[in-house]
Amino acid sequence: MPDPLRSVALEGVSKTYAKGARAVDGVSLKIAGGSFVALVGASGSGKSTLLKMVNRLIAPSEGRVLIDGEPVDAEPPHLLRRRIGYVFQNVGLFPHLTVGENVAIGLKLAGTTDRQARVAELLRLVDLPEAMAARLPDALSGGQRQRVGVARALATSPKLLLMDEPFGALDPVTRDALGKAIRALHETMGLTTILVTHDMAEALLLADRILVMEAGRVVGDASPRDLLAGKGGAAADALVAVPREQAERLAALAR
Repeated sequence: MPDPLRSVALEGVSKTYAKGARAVDGVSLKIAGGSFVALVGASGSGKSTLLKMVNRLIAPSEGRVLIDGEPVDAEPPHLLRRRIGYVFQNVGLFPHLTVGENVAIGLKLAGTTDRQARVAELLRLVDLPEAMAARLPDALSGGQRQRVGVARALATSPKLLLMDEPFGALDPVTRDALGKAIRALHETMGLTTILVTHDMAEALLLADRILVMEAGRVVGDASPRDLLAGKGGAAADALVAVPREQAERLAALAR
């Protein structure tokens, strides 16, 4: 029986924009099914561009992306995206549709008829009351809207979840709670998760593997433990230094 977990491979992937701006520069890597991988780096390092090439929101200028050994351009984009969950910072809920209708969009496109029961199940999965299905997005807090976005991304039971700065607009308490919820969903649903974040502490706490990007290239690839031990390279060390210094300053305040 084939492994149901989604593996991802990038082979010599680059992206060059107009006037020669190179956002991604010759990246080759493999992500095993079931992994939780964080892509980190400074703004403009290419991490979001790399992520969006996995579900064809951006097409590579060179190289190719494969999921379970199959090129992502082997089928129409809309069919590919039905098999991939995608969560981003601004959520993108349709304001004129109820929460339930937003969650069920993918199910409707896939021709699923009994959507109400699935929506209720998904809301429970992300710790939202079923009654919230009748509300409009404007009646929700930022954290609740993001949970709805996660429920929508998981509606069609994808095994690959892509997340692009999903917690960036949230307050620290909500951000931490949602991060823990995503990690729990990753485990219980057997997902392969790729998270783009600029928050190194978040990456260290949530991911199994961290890829550090700089100038369009992956310059560090290590576990959180190895990064904290200084084994990820200079760019990784600079990113790790920020939460480490913050922790030391907080410890000093407590003394």
